[in-house]
Amino acid sequence: MSQSTRMPGNRRDEPASPIGGLWRTIRNASTSSPARFAILIFTTLIVVTTLLLTLPIARAGEGSGTPLADALFTAVSAICVTGLTTVDMATHWSPFGNVVIILAMQIGGIGVLTMASILGLIVARKMGLRAKLIAASDTNAARVHAGPVSESQAVRLGDIGGLLATVALSAIVIELAITALVVPRLLLEGFDVWTAIWQGFYISLSAFTNTGFVPFADGMAPFASDVWLLSVLSIAVFLGAIGFPVIFALARWARSRTRLGLHAQVTLVTTLILIVLGAIAILVLEWFNTATLGDQDPIVRPLTATFTSIMSRSGGLSTVDIGEMNGSTLLVLDMLMFVGGGSASTAGGIKVTTLAVLFFAAIAEARGVDDMEAFGRRIPHDVLRLAVSIVLWGATIVATTSVIVLHITKAPLDLVLFDVISAFATCGLSTGLTSGDLPDAAKYVLAATMWAGRVGTVTLAAALAASQKRQLFRRAEERPIVG
Repeated sequence: MSQSTRMPGNRRDEPASPIGGLWRTIRNASTSSPARFAILIFTTLIVVTTLLLTLPIARAGEGSGTPLADALFTAVSAICVTGLTTVDMATHWSPFGNVVIILAMQIGGIGVLTMASILGLIVARKMGLRAKLIAASDTNAARVHAGPVSESQAVRLGDIGGLLATVALSAIVIELAITALVVPRLLLEGFDVWTAIWQGFYISLSAFTNTGFVPFADGMAPFASDVWLLSVLSIAVFLGAIGFPVIFALARWARSRTRLGLHAQVTLVTTLILIVLGAIAILVLEWFNTATLGDQDPIVRPLTATFTSIMSRSGGLSTVDIGEMNGSTLLVLDMLMFVGGGSASTAGGIKVTTLAVLFFAAIAEARGVDDMEAFGRRIPHDVLRLAVSIVLWGATIVATTSVIVLHITKAPLDLVLFDVISAFATCGLSTGLTSGDLPDAAKYVLAATMWAGRVGTVTLAAALAASQKRQLFRRAEERPIVG
C-alpha cells in the first residue's frame, strides 16, 4: 500500500481553490512571458476603467451614464496615454470621472510592468531575477523579443532597483514641479484657487504622460501666446517623451559624469533634430494660413510652430485648429507622429531610436561598410532587423485601420490618415474626426489601434509568438534583386 509523501507546506499538494488557481495563472504568465503579462494587465485596466466610466456617477449632471463606446474610447485613450476624445473632457465628466481618468493616465504613463514591479518591490522588499527581467522588459523591447540581451543598455539588470525608484520619484517630482509652475499662471488668468490647483495638476500630468487631455473649457486656444505656460508644458512633454531610461542615465551622468550610453545619446540627438526640423516645416508651410499661424502676431508664430512640433511627437496639446492646417502640414505632422518619442517613454510611435537605426544602416550601406556605427559604438545587425519589423508592423496597422475607418466614415483621406496615425502613435492631436459624429464602429476600431500602439508592435509580436525556435540548419543562400 502506498503512502502519500506530502510534505507540510508543499504548494503543489495544497487543495486547489478558484482564487489560488487564478493567482498561479497570473504568476506564471508574469514570469514566463512579460509581453503577455503586459497585454493582460493593460487589457484588464482598460476593462475596469471602462466599467467605472460607464457609471452614472462618472458623468457630470443628472441622468444616465456614458455610452459604452465613448467610455471605452476614453478609457483606452487614458490608459494608453493617447489623448483622443469623443466627448468634451472639460464638461462631460464628474469629479469621480476625472479622478478615474487621472489615475488611468498616471498608471498608463508610468507603464504597467513598471508599476507592477514597484508594487511587488514594496510588498516583498526585494527583487529576484525574474522580477528584474519583467521590469527590464518595460525599458527595452529587445528583452521581450529575444530575452536578455548582451549589448550595453541604458539600464542594466543590476540597475533595475534604481530605475524603479527613479521612475516613481521622477514622475512625482516632475508632475508636482510642473504643477507648481502652472498654478500661479492660472491664478493670474482668473481661475479660483481650487480650480487652478486641480486643473493645473491635471494639465501637468497630461503633459508629462504625453496624454493630451485638456481640462479647460476653451481648450488651449486662450494660451496661444503665453510663452510661460507653453514653455513649461513643452518641457514636461519633452521629459516624458525621452523615456525613463534616458532620465535615469542623465541622473547618473549628473552624479558621476559617467559617459551617456548609446541609447541616451541617440534618443536626445534625434529628438532635438526632429523638433527643430518639424518647427521649421510648420512655420514655413503655415505662415500665410490665416486659419492657423497666419492670423497670429509674427513674433508668436515661431512659438506656435515649435510648440506644435513638440506636441506632434506625442504630446497632443494644440493652440491652433489642426483641421484647418494645409494638407502639406498635415503630412509633415503625420511623419512626426509616426516616429513618436523615445523607447520606454510615455510617448508612442515607432520610436526615435528605430528611425535612427534605419538612418545608421543607410549611412553604412552608402559608405560600403558592414557595421552600423554611432557615437563611437557598433550597433548589432539584429537591432536593424528589429527596427525594420517595427516599421513594417506599424505601417501595416496604420494602413489597415485607415482603410476600415475610411469605409465606415466616408471622410477625406488626409483627415482619416491623420487621426489614425495619431491613435497608433498615442499622440492625441486630431483634425476633428473623433470629436464629431463618429460612428461607434469607428470608435471601436480606433480604440483597438490605440491599444496596439501603446502595447507596442514588438511586445505584441512577442506575445503572439507561441515560442521561439532555434533552427539547427541554414538553407542555401540566394540573393533577390532589391531596389
